[in-house]
Amino acid sequence: RSESRAMLAALAAAWSLLAAAFLVALLLLRRAPAPWPGGAGLVISGLFQDLIRYGKTKRGCGQLPGWLRLLQVPKRWFTHFYVVSVLWNGFLLICLFRAEFLGESLPSWIQDMHHALGRDSQSKDTGNEHFSALLVLLLLWLHSCRRLAECFWTSVFSSGVIHIVQYCFGLGYYIAVGSTVLCQVPTNVRNGKKLPVQICWYHIIGVMMYIWASLHQHRCLAILANLRKSRSGKVISLSHSVPFGDWFESVSCPHYFAELLIYVSMAITLGMHNVTWWCVVMYVLFNQALAAVLCHEFYQKNFSSYPKHRKAFIPLVF
Repeated sequence: RSESRAMLAALAAAWSLLAAAFLVALLLLRRAPAPWPGGAGLVISGLFQDLIRYGKTKRGCGQLPGWLRLLQVPKRWFTHFYVVSVLWNGFLLICLFRAEFLGESLPSWIQDMHHALGRDSQSKDTGNEHFSALLVLLLLWLHSCRRLAECFWTSVFSSGVIHIVQYCFGLGYYIAVGSTVLCQVPTNVRNGKKLPVQICWYHIIGVMMYIWASLHQHRCLAILANLRKSRSGKVISLSHSVPFGDWFESVSCPHYFAELLIYVSMAITLGMHNVTWWCVVMYVLFNQALAAVLCHEFYQKNFSSYPKHRKAFIPLVF
């Protein structure tokens, strides 16, 4: 059991390290927005700015050297993130569902992964732990399905780009986050018996919060897309405009804030005591905060009449 705790602590530490990296990037951006002096300093500053910015915010880091421009891919490739997530997390969801309700064994490689994390060494097990993980995997998969549908039928992508490192990181992220959920349950579900399911109050609160945040995120993404469409739905522009309505009245990037709330809702669904998932939430917090600050600065710089009362990320706070 002590081995199990140690390995899960390592998993939590990995997510904490990612969260810390984005926090450091956010602090560097706020304290040293100008390029660092010197030839090497300019190169380092350019790399830093290139790795944290994407889409419209890349306009804020000046003209990129030719070799850096070779490492850019279209921002519309964001769609690939959700394709990977739908396939991978859908597969994990099916595996856990079959183990939960049909008493089947998890695939051997998943059992090996759990063994490496010490999850099969736990003496105490409850079906509720499995059901919470199953529910969170379902929410994560539904979130990916919705975002994929929005990429296809709602969002209007401009000619913006992202760095190839950001692209590869995004692909890996959606594989890692689903695997993290699966690693929170012991593998003794594979013993061939179905486990009892008990719906708890935190499941209800978590799902309700998830639905609420998802609805607002969709509305905000639709508002952004409609800025580039006519009333008939035809795309008439790829330029950027100031959005209004819904949570845009309070913050510049409400879709990022909604993303954070979605992950908080999953933490609640897991019972609110799962340290590893709260580390994932911290990662999402700093990752989305960094992106929100860059977008907020873009709006302030390019629109002189931009509402001064708006915060960047969290209403009334940040």
